[in-house]
Amino acid sequence: MEKTKRPDDFTAIIPARYASTRFPGKPLADIGGKTMIQRVYEQTAKAVGRVMVATDDERIRTEVERFGGEVVMTSATHRSGTDRIAEAFRKQCGATAHTVVINVQGDEPFIQPAQIRRLMDCFADGGVQIATLVKPVASYAELFNPNHVKVVRDLTGRAIYFSRWPIPYLRNVPEDIWHERHRYFKHIGIYAYRADILEQLTALPPSPLETAESLEQNRWIENGYVIHTAETDSEGLSIDTPEDLKAVLAQLPHL
Repeated sequence: MEKTKRPDDFTAIIPARYASTRFPGKPLADIGGKTMIQRVYEQTAKAVGRVMVATDDERIRTEVERFGGEVVMTSATHRSGTDRIAEAFRKQCGATAHTVVINVQGDEPFIQPAQIRRLMDCFADGGVQIATLVKPVASYAELFNPNHVKVVRDLTGRAIYFSRWPIPYLRNVPEDIWHERHRYFKHIGIYAYRADILEQLTALPPSPLETAESLEQNRWIENGYVIHTAETDSEGLSIDTPEDLKAVLAQLPHL
């Protein structure tokens, strides 16, 4: 096992797009006097020494520069946030194989620094290629919601499969108590990758399981990469729609 990595071995990148089917301009939405992208940036900076935003939109670049953040312009044709952060890392950092790149979702303005540090801790083991967070499923509604991705893990905590459907199927058990009879895990969508592994992932073509579930992490598993998972009890408030934003604003004094 290699020594624990220093904080400056980590770079956090926040992919941010202006165009969104469900919520155009989401990164610039006002949340209590600060834009969403500023809140994500500031929360991430509490855990990671270097933070940057990767975007394809001048309006987002202008906003990040306004609050003093680091920003890099990327292509508008990327298929995923993973591809966008890989381009940003190449432009700003070059080929630094020993750096760990953290992909922080741009729609979680209240992400907890402790969650990010939990992810960083995984790389105390020099053999870890990719890491992500999982949280125990607490209810039937959460388990059967296809928008909540579930993770199947092996006995060492490595991800076997990601699905929008509950796996495993519990034979002869009523569905409404599955979450009481088996320990299911929900995926928390923050990743960290060794920089050399990130570069390799972006070169992979779409895979059958990825296409079936519309989950790019299955492509990595299908190609033999190992995704380490770490448990967390907390979960950020992601904002996917204007309705989500209204709900967050109603809670703002208590967040």
